[in-house]
Amino acid sequence: MADALLSPTVGGVMWGATACLLGYASSKLKAEKDDSRIPLMGVLGAFIFAAQMINFSIPGTGSSGHLGGGLILAALLGPHAAFLTIASVLAVQALFFADGGLLAMGCNIFNLGFFPCYLAYPLIYKPLAGAVSSRGRLMAASLIAAVAGLQLGAFGVVLQTTASGISELPFSSFVMLMQPIHLGIGVVEGVVTALLLGFLHRVRPELFGAARPATASRPLRPIIIGLALAAMLVGGSMSWFASADPDGLEWAMAKVSGKEELHAPEAGIHGTLDALQKRIAFLPDYNFKSTEEPEAVPAGNEGNTPEPWPNVAVGTSLSGVLGGFMTLCLAGLLGFAVRKFHAKA
Repeated sequence: MADALLSPTVGGVMWGATACLLGYASSKLKAEKDDSRIPLMGVLGAFIFAAQMINFSIPGTGSSGHLGGGLILAALLGPHAAFLTIASVLAVQALFFADGGLLAMGCNIFNLGFFPCYLAYPLIYKPLAGAVSSRGRLMAASLIAAVAGLQLGAFGVVLQTTASGISELPFSSFVMLMQPIHLGIGVVEGVVTALLLGFLHRVRPELFGAARPATASRPLRPIIIGLALAAMLVGGSMSWFASADPDGLEWAMAKVSGKEELHAPEAGIHGTLDALQKRIAFLPDYNFKSTEEPEAVPAGNEGNTPEPWPNVAVGTSLSGVLGGFMTLCLAGLLGFAVRKFHAKA
């Protein structure tokens, strides 16, 4: 979400709710005794950061979507470490790549973290997968839970936008577009989640909670190195192949209001946070800052010039690798700090 969708009141309330969840997740992580999650938080955070750079097209819609990753993290890390990790991913995106607004960061963390980690994972994924999952049950649980988590997140966006009352997006029209398009996105995410978790369950069952105690002595170094290399590959080169179509939220906004982007007020908290984000974000939109004025587009041709595909760009590759590394550091240090504080306590 961008700040233009939110009023300061709704943005502040969601920041407060998210801060409470971060405190809750930290306190629960302190009480856990499995320190193997800490390096996994870092590399999985880096992998999800890179994976979110790859938008995939939704056939027949002119829209695209990307992985949320919350369910993948919850299945491999548990809900508390997963919530802290997805928060790290979204913080790096907003602060350094201007992806999502600073006022909206609380909403974005809540929508992409709370619903998959604290609702879809414990209430749908775990009961369907069972304590000792077969490959079929694991994949079915992944698909259903991923779709449910994304549907809840999309509905959260609609409610937060409507409650803010500052955009040209009426509830009925907005929700009738947001839910179907995110159903399509959720199905793709569910399939990818199912395939990834199914593969990891087959080759490294100790990554999953029920098998962890029985195979705790098996070193995690190979899987950590593998995930780190995968994050570099995805962020550094596969990100070139991201779809140029607007994502599900932009698509729904354009259908309702005729504009893919809404502009926030220049005064007040919106203007202050926008100026701050522009100063901090050194690779906005995952590329180098432009120092040239955009070329004039002839009247009637606006939006008709297709973007190159694949979009091979050094700035995009640098963003993927550097952003993944920054997420690895933030998520890993956050997990380490929480566990270190608990050890001293």
